[in-house]
Amino acid sequence: MTAPTLDRITVYPIKSLDGVTCDRATLVENGGLSHDRAYALVDAAGTFVNGKRTAIIHRLALSMDLEANRATISVRGTDRAVSGHLDDHRDRFEAWLSSYFERDVSLEKQPAGGAPDDTESSGPTVVSTATLAEIASWYDLPVANVRRRFRANLELGGCPSFWEDRLYAEPGTAKPFEIGATPFAGTNPCQRCVVPTRDPDTGKATPEFRTTFITRREETLPAWANRAQFDHFFRVTVNTTVPESAWGKEIHVGDSVTVG
Repeated sequence: MTAPTLDRITVYPIKSLDGVTCDRATLVENGGLSHDRAYALVDAAGTFVNGKRTAIIHRLALSMDLEANRATISVRGTDRAVSGHLDDHRDRFEAWLSSYFERDVSLEKQPAGGAPDDTESSGPTVVSTATLAEIASWYDLPVANVRRRFRANLELGGCPSFWEDRLYAEPGTAKPFEIGATPFAGTNPCQRCVVPTRDPDTGKATPEFRTTFITRREETLPAWANRAQFDHFFRVTVNTTVPESAWGKEIHVGDSVTVG
C-alpha cells in the first residue's frame, strides 16, 4: 500500500480567524507550527474572543502575508477593513476590533508555540482529504466548507476516509508516526466544540449538524479506530505531540506519512 502524503498545510495566524495555506512549515516550541495561533483576540477580562463563545467572529475574513507579518481583517460582504503590520500597527487593529465586537478587544501575541486548544497535545491536528469529503457528503456541502469548519493543520492525501484514525492507540498512550523524516505522535481523536456546527462565513448554525455527525461517525467508524477513545462520537481529526528533538525541523507538502 502506498503511504499517504502530506497534501496541505494550513496555519491560523490569529486564533479563530481564517487559515493561510503554506508549502512548508517549521515546528516550533511545544510542537506547534510556525505562525499557527501566534496571535489571539482577548477581552478585558483576559478571556479569548473566539468561535466557541462569539459567533459573529465567523463574519471576519483574514488575509495575511506571513513573512511580512502584514494582515487585513475585514467584515465579509462589506467594505469594513483594517490593514497593517500585526506588531507595528497593533493599536489600529485593536481599535477596529473593539468597534466591531462592541467591547474592548486586544490583539495579543502568544508565547512560542502559539495558543492551541489542546495544551497537552499541542502539535498540529491531522485529517485526510477523504475524511472531509465523506463528512461533506453527509450534509451536501462543499469540501472547502467542511475544511474550514474543522480547521485542521495537516491534510493527508492518497488514503481512504478516516485513515488518520490509525494515528492513535489506547487512551493515555501516544502512537509514533513520521511526516517525511520528522517524528510525531498521535494521542486521540479531537473532541469538537460548537464551531464546526456553524457556517464558517456567517456563524449561522447548521440544523442538526451535531446529531447527524454523531450518528454517521459511529456508523462509519473504521475497524482500525480504537473505540476506547470514543466516549462520544463528536470527534474527528487527530491531536498530536511533537518531541523536543523535532523542534526546528521543517515539514513539506509532498512528504510521505508512515506509522510506527
